[in-house]
Amino acid sequence: MSVMDKLKQLLKGHEEQAEKGIDQAGDLLDEKTRGTYSGQVDTAQEKLKDQLGSDRGRGQEGPPQS
Repeated sequence: MSVMDKLKQLLKGHEEQAEKGIDQAGDLLDEKTRGTYSGQVDTAQEKLKDQLGSDRGRGQEGPPQS
């Protein structure tokens, strides 16, 4: 199981809170760097949200855990 799979499993049911955290972290980085890397930060936020939310809305629960 990959690290991303473990994160998805831990965050299951808390997707909205995870997205808020991603947004807050990005905003903090933009503030600390005075927007120097805002394009890269925005791209990273989008990719992370896509990775964490890639299973959402599909109606699939994934393989059963033993």
